Order: sequence, then structure tokens, then C-alpha cells
Amino acid sequence: MQITMLGVGSSAGTPMIGCACATCTSSNPRNKRTRCSSVIQLDNGKNILIDTGPDLRQQALREGLTQVDAVLYTHTHADHLHGIDDLRGFCQIQRSQIPLYGSPAAMAHIIEKFGYTLREPSNYWDLPVLKVNPISAPFELFNQSIIPIPLLHGNSEVYGYRIGDIAYLTDVSAIPESSLALLQGLKVLLLDCLRVAEHFTHINLVQSLKYADLIQADSTYLIHMTHELEFAALSAALPNNVYVGYDGLKIIA
Repeated sequence: MQITMLGVGSSAGTPMIGCACATCTSSNPRNKRTRCSSVIQLDNGKNILIDTGPDLRQQALREGLTQVDAVLYTHTHADHLHGIDDLRGFCQIQRSQIPLYGSPAAMAHIIEKFGYTLREPSNYWDLPVLKVNPISAPFELFNQSIIPIPLLHGNSEVYGYRIGDIAYLTDVSAIPESSLALLQGLKVLLLDCLRVAEHFTHINLVQSLKYADLIQADSTYLIHMTHELEFAALSAALPNNVYVGYDGLKIIA
């Protein structure tokens, strides 16, 4: 399978509005970060999208993404959800309903805030045609096992996901011991790394590297980064097998 990093930025994106720091004004395209999302292409050709950030349309156009068969939601903060309306384009192309998966709380939030998207297929495709599926345990999707990984995000519980030998952990402030047990034997780990300074709802660089060392994936890629982390400088400071993710990076696992 292949994972494509659609975006590795934090909620503000990089460059940030009104900022003239070295990262925001950098000419290095790997410092241009849209809001955090990835898509996994299974070996059978099915595409599983992780989150629908507000940059989804831009990301899909950039990557030539025209097929989304399902969406996994980590949580419902705006930078991970508010591109949900852009799923209409995929529904129109595919002429099919797209299933959404996430925690019961996440699905309840989508029902409350984006109920207009939850429809059965008909002859009209002017709106998204979506269906919520609350999950709280491993399940099968397109003949692939999907394991939700409970994480802490400040005072909230959110999900990461393990799909085969790939795990995606964004918006993490702590990983419970029971969840660490689900992350053994990974080939690829995508891991939250907000900034250098500590933060209440996200792990920082030091904490991310500690978790990477604890989990021991073959390769770890840092995601959900603010403009405080400049690509070249950070890349030069990382240990072996830990890399800086960037928009458009594709990894086969």
C-alpha cells in the first residue's frame, strides 16, 4: 500500500497569515504546509482518506486525487473536518455514497453540524452523499484491517489509526500504554510534532522523538508542524530513521 501526505501543517498552515519568519518566507517548497491529512491507497486500488481538512480541494488538485472510497476521522476540530463539503466532488465522479468512520462522539458531531451531507444516493449529486459509521474497535474495510488507536489530545480522546504496517497519529498529547501495545512492528509511523516548546494538546519535538524511539517503527515521519519547525534545519537535527514529512510525500509500505 501507499500513503500520500496531503498536508503536514498545523491548524494555521505554513506560511502563516501575516508572518515573515524564515520558514514562512522560505523558497523551499517543503516548508509550504497545508492542513494535516493523508490518503492511503490499498493494493486493491481503494483510497482511504484520513480527515477532511479545509485544504482538501487544493490538496486533491495538487495530487491528482479523483477517488475517495472512505474517510477515517481522527477527531472533529476544524482543521481536520471542515473540508467535508469537498467530498461532493468525489461523490459526483464516483456516483456513490462515501462512508465515514470515527469515534461515536466524532460521528455525532458530524450528524449535528453537517447533517446535510448525510444522504442516500439518488439522481442528484449536487451535495455530498455520505454515511456515518461509529467505530470503537478494529474493523474490516475493503478487505483491510483498520485498528483505531485511542490517544489523548489535551482533555479529549481522539483516534489514530493503524492500517496494515502504517500508523497515523496526529494531534497527540499522550499515547496510553494500551495504545502503545497496538503500535508494535510498524514499517511507517506518521507522528504529531507541533513545535519545539511544550504544548498542552500536542507533543513537541522532544516528546515526539521519545515516542518514536519507544515505538521503533522502521521509519517515522513528523507531521502536524507549525512554522517554528523549518524543514532543512529540522532534518539535519533528527536521528536515524526519523524524517520530516512534507506535503506530497509518498511512501510505500
